[in-house]
Amino acid sequence: MKPVYLLPLFALLVIPVSSGAFAQSSYDVNIPTGSASPDAPFFWQSEKDGSTSGIVEILKGDTIMWKNADTAAHTVTSGIAEEGPDDIFDSGIFGPGKSFPQTFSESGNFPYYCLLHPWMIGEIIVTEGYSVIPDVGKNVGDGSTFFDVEYDFNRLLSRATINEDANSITFEIVGVTKSDDNNLEILLPSALIAGPFVVFIGGEMIDFEHVYVDDDLSVLIIPVDANFETLTIIGTSVVPEFGTMVMAVMIISITVMIIAHNRFKLQI
Repeated sequence: MKPVYLLPLFALLVIPVSSGAFAQSSYDVNIPTGSASPDAPFFWQSEKDGSTSGIVEILKGDTIMWKNADTAAHTVTSGIAEEGPDDIFDSGIFGPGKSFPQTFSESGNFPYYCLLHPWMIGEIIVTEGYSVIPDVGKNVGDGSTFFDVEYDFNRLLSRATINEDANSITFEIVGVTKSDDNNLEILLPSALIAGPFVVFIGGEMIDFEHVYVDDDLSVLIIPVDANFETLTIIGTSVVPEFGTMVMAVMIISITVMIIAHNRFKLQI
């Protein structure tokens, strides 16, 4: 027997085995006092970003912990109030001071509500790695054309506002930086906003990297200073779509803006 063969076997025995490659996080969603009333100012409060919409975006494998800070009992039940439970998760009735955890092992959108107080609605958005701004474009036109916009950034993007006259989308930037990488990678469906693009950060036009993935999607990589709170992307069209002549005028206008910006930089 040759002892040299024992070394690889011994190495296999001492190498630690891990069942998960990524750290998983838990986020609290509080049910505030007064939520049992339909007249309450809000029904949920996310400790992840301070939002009160009940919409929380997490990664696959993360956990949401609903905490009842109300004086009434509640449920957290998956599904849409008008259609009833979909049997994905259900807390059952839990009283004041109690909590309900739910770990999400699959990506997707998971609406939820309270069976006892069906005006209390929310949604958990579970992604593979990109963050998501849901339903961008729903508040313009007839509301029938909207998109989920994916992005990767060390802060949060929220409240996407579309300006149909300017063919632009403005995002609010919230939260504190989570890393030293201040580059924002954002995936824009062409049916939502079409290029070429001009980008303004805090009202200042900046340079960025534009990568076309295909005819249906553009990827922008934008350097964003940690102090800025707004991002505006101007394209040649936004939902709802405009006519060919208007689009041609917008392309010319954006091209002129880009040329003027580059000439100004050269003069400096």
